[in-house]
Amino acid sequence: NMPKSVLPFLMFQGDGQQALAFYQSVFHDAKVEVELHDGKAGAPAGTLKMARMTIAGNTIIINDSPIKHAFNFTPSISLFVECSSEDEVRKLSEALKQDGSEMMPAGNYGFSTLFAWVSDKYGVSWQLNFP
Repeated sequence: NMPKSVLPFLMFQGDGQQALAFYQSVFHDAKVEVELHDGKAGAPAGTLKMARMTIAGNTIIINDSPIKHAFNFTPSISLFVECSSEDEVRKLSEALKQDGSEMMPAGNYGFSTLFAWVSDKYGVSWQLNFP
């Protein structure tokens, strides 16, 4: 038997709704399905429980945990975005790195035409590439 799917799962700790809104502002064509808390599991009713965000046909699950954990995101796991132009790499890099960090500024590093690696303000790492 083969699994039905293998999807990235991003767990936020209280700022998942803000992160989801931010990603929708960056990726205008993103499709989003949202499930809200009902107030019974320790999180306020109406806050984000789980979302499925689809960008360029790929689904990312976004969870907002009401429990604080002793860990967060790390750049050793990142979302790799195959861009359709150099301009797209630059635009996404500028948008995603706002209040975050830039690990590799947009440039030609010899393995593709243009590449950038940034971390957004929520700590999620994005590799942006135009072959």
